Amino acid sequence: MAVRRLAPSFTVGAMCVIERDDGRVLLIRHLYRQRWGVPGGLLQRRESSTDAARREVREEVGLDVELIGEPIVNVDAEPRRVDIVYYARLIDDRQADKVKPSSVEVLEARWFAPDELPELQFETAQAMQLLSQASRQAASPRVPRAHAGALAGRDDAAS
Repeated sequence: MAVRRLAPSFTVGAMCVIERDDGRVLLIRHLYRQRWGVPGGLLQRRESSTDAARREVREEVGLDVELIGEPIVNVDAEPRRVDIVYYARLIDDRQADKVKPSSVEVLEARWFAPDELPELQFETAQAMQLLSQASRQAASPRVPRAHAGALAGRDDAAS
């Protein structure tokens, strides 16, 4: 009981860096954020991070994805946030060109080449950097070719 009262609480979210066959990465722009990010959001009570990641993609852009490899966990102490970052591929790559927002929270959804990334939300830039680092350190897990491009500042509100 003492641990529960004294330990800081963290929010836990799941996000997906989705890459299609040609290497383009899916980014979305939320109504309440200025910069681009990836599909994701907070876990619901008793929900696994894998279920949350798939659910958020379905809710935000109406796509079904396959999660590839082990997730990367990013603990950001200042805002007390834990992000579980998955690399994902579309189950049906033919759906890539039909991507569109399926939530009122999402203004825009587009595919970007790794060398043409727009300004990214801080959390998304962190996630892409961590996935890139993991791919250089481990030979077996498949992670995206995309890179963090321009690091975003913390001026966006947390999602």
